[in-house]
Amino acid sequence: MLIKIEKKFNKFMDFIGNILIVMLLLMILNVFYDVVMRYAFHDSSIAMQELEWHFFSIIILFGTSYSLKENAHVRVDFLYDKFSTKTQAIINIVGTIFFLLPFTLLIIYGSYTFFMDSYSIGETSGDPGGLKYLWAIKAMIPISFILLFIEGIVYIIQNINIYRELEKPKKVDPQGALS
Repeated sequence: MLIKIEKKFNKFMDFIGNILIVMLLLMILNVFYDVVMRYAFHDSSIAMQELEWHFFSIIILFGTSYSLKENAHVRVDFLYDKFSTKTQAIINIVGTIFFLLPFTLLIIYGSYTFFMDSYSIGETSGDPGGLKYLWAIKAMIPISFILLFIEGIVYIIQNINIYRELEKPKKVDPQGALS
Protein backbone atom coordinates (compact mmCIF):
# COMPACT_ATOMS: atom_id res chain seq x y z
CA MET A 1 0.00 0.00 0.00
CA LEU A 2 2.82 2.41 0.84
CA ILE A 3 4.38 1.80 -2.57
CA LYS A 4 1.05 2.65 -4.29
CA ILE A 5 0.77 5.93 -2.34
CA GLU A 6 4.35 6.80 -3.22
CA LYS A 7 3.86 6.02 -6.93
CA LYS A 8 0.65 8.07 -7.18
CA PHE A 9 2.23 11.10 -5.58
CA ASN A 10 5.38 10.66 -7.70
CA LYS A 11 3.18 10.85 -10.82
CA PHE A 12 1.69 14.09 -9.48
CA MET A 13 5.17 15.46 -8.78
CA ASP A 14 6.26 14.55 -12.31
CA PHE A 15 3.30 16.63 -13.53
CA ILE A 16 4.50 19.53 -11.34
CA GLY A 17 8.00 19.07 -12.78
CA ASN A 18 6.61 19.34 -16.31
CA ILE A 19 4.76 22.53 -15.37
CA LEU A 20 8.03 23.92 -13.98
CA ILE A 21 9.75 23.16 -17.29
CA VAL A 22 7.10 25.18 -19.11
CA MET A 23 7.41 28.00 -16.57
CA LEU A 24 11.18 28.04 -17.05
CA LEU A 25 10.73 28.35 -20.80
CA LEU A 26 8.20 31.15 -20.30
CA MET A 27 10.62 32.91 -17.98
CA ILE A 28 13.40 32.64 -20.56
CA LEU A 29 11.11 34.07 -23.26
CA ASN A 30 10.03 36.83 -20.89
CA VAL A 31 13.63 37.80 -20.11
CA PHE A 32 14.53 37.65 -23.82
CA TYR A 33 11.60 39.92 -24.69
CA ASP A 34 12.49 42.33 -21.90
CA VAL A 35 16.15 42.54 -22.94
CA VAL A 36 15.29 43.07 -26.62
CA MET A 37 12.73 45.74 -25.78
CA ARG A 38 15.08 47.52 -23.40
CA TYR A 39 18.25 47.55 -25.50
CA ALA A 40 16.91 47.50 -29.06
CA PHE A 41 13.86 49.73 -28.65
CA HIS A 42 14.70 51.63 -25.43
CA ASP A 43 11.37 50.58 -23.99
CA SER A 44 10.76 48.62 -20.84
CA SER A 45 7.75 47.22 -19.05
CA ILE A 46 7.65 47.10 -15.28
CA ALA A 47 4.99 44.40 -15.46
CA MET A 48 7.26 42.20 -17.58
CA GLN A 49 10.14 42.73 -15.16
CA GLU A 50 7.93 41.78 -12.23
CA LEU A 51 6.69 38.74 -14.14
CA GLU A 52 10.32 37.58 -14.35
CA TRP A 53 10.68 37.32 -10.58
CA HIS A 54 7.19 35.81 -10.29
CA PHE A 55 8.23 33.02 -12.65
CA PHE A 56 11.54 32.64 -10.83
CA SER A 57 9.80 32.48 -7.44
CA ILE A 58 7.40 29.79 -8.56
CA ILE A 59 10.18 27.73 -10.13
CA ILE A 60 12.27 27.86 -6.96
CA LEU A 61 9.37 27.36 -4.52
CA PHE A 62 7.89 24.35 -6.30
CA GLY A 63 11.28 23.06 -7.45
CA THR A 64 12.23 22.22 -3.87
CA SER A 65 9.52 19.55 -3.71
CA TYR A 66 10.55 18.16 -7.07
CA SER A 67 14.22 18.03 -6.06
CA LEU A 68 13.28 16.10 -2.91
CA LYS A 69 11.29 13.66 -5.04
CA GLU A 70 14.30 13.18 -7.34
CA ASN A 71 16.65 12.81 -4.33
CA ALA A 72 18.65 15.75 -5.69
CA HIS A 73 18.47 17.89 -2.56
CA VAL A 74 21.48 19.14 -0.61
CA ARG A 75 23.06 17.03 2.11
CA VAL A 76 26.51 16.23 3.46
CA ASP A 77 27.25 13.45 0.97
CA PHE A 78 30.84 12.78 1.99
CA LEU A 79 29.55 11.37 5.29
CA TYR A 80 26.20 10.07 4.12
CA ASP A 81 27.60 7.96 1.25
CA LYS A 82 29.78 5.93 3.63
CA PHE A 83 26.72 4.54 5.47
CA SER A 84 24.75 1.43 4.55
CA THR A 85 21.48 1.78 2.66
CA LYS A 86 19.46 1.02 5.80
CA THR A 87 21.38 3.61 7.83
CA GLN A 88 20.84 6.18 5.08
CA ALA A 89 17.11 5.40 5.13
CA ILE A 90 17.00 5.90 8.92
CA ILE A 91 18.89 9.21 8.59
CA ASN A 92 16.45 10.34 5.90
CA ILE A 93 13.42 9.38 7.99
CA VAL A 94 14.70 11.03 11.19
CA GLY A 95 15.92 14.13 9.34
CA THR A 96 12.61 14.54 7.57
CA ILE A 97 10.54 14.06 10.73
CA PHE A 98 12.60 16.33 12.96
CA PHE A 99 13.82 18.98 10.53
CA LEU A 100 11.93 19.14 7.22
CA LEU A 101 8.36 18.64 8.43
CA PRO A 102 8.52 21.11 11.37
CA PHE A 103 10.24 23.67 9.12
CA THR A 104 7.55 23.35 6.46
CA LEU A 105 4.79 23.70 9.06
CA LEU A 106 6.46 26.84 10.40
CA ILE A 107 6.69 28.38 6.92
CA ILE A 108 3.10 27.38 6.09
CA TYR A 109 1.87 29.03 9.27
CA GLY A 110 3.88 32.23 8.80
CA SER A 111 3.33 32.58 5.08
CA TYR A 112 -0.41 31.98 5.30
CA THR A 113 -0.75 35.12 7.43
CA PHE A 114 1.57 36.96 5.01
CA PHE A 115 -0.66 35.91 2.09
CA MET A 116 -3.95 36.66 3.87
CA ASP A 117 -2.80 40.16 4.85
CA SER A 118 -1.90 40.83 1.21
CA TYR A 119 -5.18 39.36 -0.04
CA SER A 120 -7.34 41.26 2.45
CA ILE A 121 -5.99 44.64 1.31
CA GLY A 122 -5.97 43.68 -2.38
CA GLU A 123 -2.23 44.34 -2.60
CA THR A 124 -0.87 45.32 -5.99
CA SER A 125 2.55 46.36 -7.20
CA GLY A 126 3.84 49.61 -5.77
CA ASP A 127 5.29 50.55 -9.14
CA PRO A 128 3.22 52.28 -11.81
CA GLY A 129 2.47 49.78 -14.56
CA GLY A 130 3.27 46.87 -12.25
CA LEU A 131 1.26 43.70 -11.85
CA LYS A 132 -2.01 43.57 -10.01
CA TYR A 133 -2.93 40.81 -7.58
CA LEU A 134 0.41 40.64 -5.78
CA TRP A 135 -1.33 38.39 -3.26
CA ALA A 136 -1.45 35.64 -5.92
CA ILE A 137 2.32 35.23 -5.93
CA LYS A 138 2.36 35.37 -2.13
CA ALA A 139 -0.17 32.51 -2.13
CA MET A 140 2.46 30.34 -3.81
CA ILE A 141 4.55 30.31 -0.63
CA PRO A 142 2.14 28.35 1.59
CA ILE A 143 0.96 26.23 -1.36
CA SER A 144 4.51 25.22 -2.26
CA PHE A 145 5.37 24.39 1.34
CA ILE A 146 2.19 22.32 1.69
CA LEU A 147 3.41 20.42 -1.35
CA LEU A 148 6.87 20.10 0.23
CA PHE A 149 5.27 18.81 3.44
CA ILE A 150 3.36 16.17 1.48
CA GLU A 151 6.49 15.26 -0.46
CA GLY A 152 8.27 14.94 2.91
CA ILE A 153 5.66 12.37 3.98
CA VAL A 154 6.16 10.53 0.66
CA TYR A 155 9.93 10.70 1.22
CA ILE A 156 9.46 9.06 4.61
CA ILE A 157 7.32 6.35 3.00
CA GLN A 158 9.96 5.85 0.31
CA ASN A 159 12.67 5.47 2.93
CA ILE A 160 10.55 3.05 4.95
CA ASN A 161 10.25 0.99 1.76
CA ILE A 162 14.02 1.23 1.22
CA TYR A 163 14.65 0.20 4.84
CA ARG A 164 12.31 -2.77 4.41
CA GLU A 165 14.14 -3.54 1.14
CA LEU A 166 10.94 -3.22 -0.89
CA GLU A 167 12.64 -0.81 -3.30
CA LYS A 168 16.11 0.42 -4.17
CA PRO A 169 17.26 3.95 -3.33
CA LYS A 170 17.67 6.58 -6.03
CA LYS A 171 21.27 7.65 -6.36
CA VAL A 172 22.45 10.90 -7.91
CA ASP A 173 25.91 11.11 -9.45
CA PRO A 174 27.99 14.31 -9.02
CA GLN A 175 26.73 15.66 -12.37
CA GLY A 176 23.14 15.35 -11.16
CA ALA A 177 22.00 12.43 -13.32
CA LEU A 178 19.93 9.77 -11.61
CA SER A 179 21.25 6.24 -11.67
